[in-house]
Amino acid sequence: GTGAGAGGRGGGLAGSPQPARKGRLGPAGGSARESLELKDIFIAVKTTRKYHRSRLDLLLQTWISQARGQTFIFTDWEDRELRLKAGDHMINTNCSAVHTRQALCCKMSVEYDKFLESGQKWFCHVDDDNYVNPRTLLRLLSAFSHSQDVYVGRPSLDHPIEAADHVQSDGSKTTVKFWFATGGAGFCISRGLALKMSPWASLGNFISTAERVRLPDDCTIGYIIEGLLEVKLLHSPLFHSHLENLQRLQGESVLQQVTLSYGDPENKHNVVSVGGVFGLQQDPTRFKSVHCLLYPDTIWCPAKKMS
Repeated sequence: GTGAGAGGRGGGLAGSPQPARKGRLGPAGGSARESLELKDIFIAVKTTRKYHRSRLDLLLQTWISQARGQTFIFTDWEDRELRLKAGDHMINTNCSAVHTRQALCCKMSVEYDKFLESGQKWFCHVDDDNYVNPRTLLRLLSAFSHSQDVYVGRPSLDHPIEAADHVQSDGSKTTVKFWFATGGAGFCISRGLALKMSPWASLGNFISTAERVRLPDDCTIGYIIEGLLEVKLLHSPLFHSHLENLQRLQGESVLQQVTLSYGDPENKHNVVSVGGVFGLQQDPTRFKSVHCLLYPDTIWCPAKKMS
């Protein structure tokens, strides 16, 4: 089952959906609120062989358990153990396992094609060190219509980037400036917009587009959407990557976010501040504690203390 479903109402969403709307997205004809269900969202988790045990097992135990039918794991190795746990929701992209632009773009390309094939309304991409809160994700996306052009996420930089397009017939280069949402915090794209991206993104075109501008996968998404289609990224404060100071997220507000993350081993203190469930030893990423606060009935969560 989908567990959370659309029923998770919880407190109002701080900064919902985003503070200053950058871009021209007035919901068409008054409110664009759509009766959206979790089954309308395609969640792609990007991972690689070496993180199947250390990172993915934690996600399968926590948030993926609440969105099993919607979540697809994109990896680069046929892992029998993972195949048993995830079934056909594990997708072996056959992309290389090296952390290069080509390998990353290869995976993103497969994610995009699988989403289009699925017929679902929203494409959301996250990394294997993200916690996704399905309730707040649903609440965020319900504010829009999937047939509009929507690209929502969090930039990792405080300025747009500039890219040179290397294919001018006369050998000259044109440059284009655009914002992009960092893949490490997760981002979502409406079906309406994803369809418009098709000439540059579908069936291997994504890889050649990325090569042409010599950019990583998440930057290439921004290049296609902002640079080529001229649709503005909606900057949302509700997505989080390991690149930011996660300790600033504390208490109740942690449960209002759409995605969370945790620092890599060199930066293991960079985690969200939630107490009262598991200690740091048992839960170094804080994902189990967050999960038990959101889903207290989970079988492995400590029994609620009687207050």
